Amino acid sequence: MRYEVTQDLLTGNALIDSEHRQLFDAVNKLMDACSQGKGREQIQQTAAFLNQYVRKHFQDEENLQLQSKYPNYASHKQFHEGYRRQLAQVVEELQKNGNTVKTLGDLNQTVAVLVSHIRTEDKRLARHIKEH
Repeated sequence: MRYEVTQDLLTGNALIDSEHRQLFDAVNKLMDACSQGKGREQIQQTAAFLNQYVRKHFQDEENLQLQSKYPNYASHKQFHEGYRRQLAQVVEELQKNGNTVKTLGDLNQTVAVLVSHIRTEDKRLARHIKEH
């Protein structure tokens, strides 16, 4: 399964949408490598990127929320903190066990959680920013 920033995932905020594309590109690159039997070589690079990406992207979003006085800041930040922990666990499993069916399934599930978050919460945030 390939991840793409489709119309239903576009927030209308250039920074947020650009960063979402970077995430999907990294996950797709890892999935492609795994399907070609080269997943172990790609895991370290993707794992490092994902952890760095999540820190930067969530910080960017939280800064936008504070600047625009976003009323759902606390719950959005709480999601971010939980997601960071969840992603760190998945990345650790990938690094430890390699690209098994379970670890790739866990990665897909983790990305799916973020896609759902983008579709609802990030779009709500972008609307708020645009209005303020």
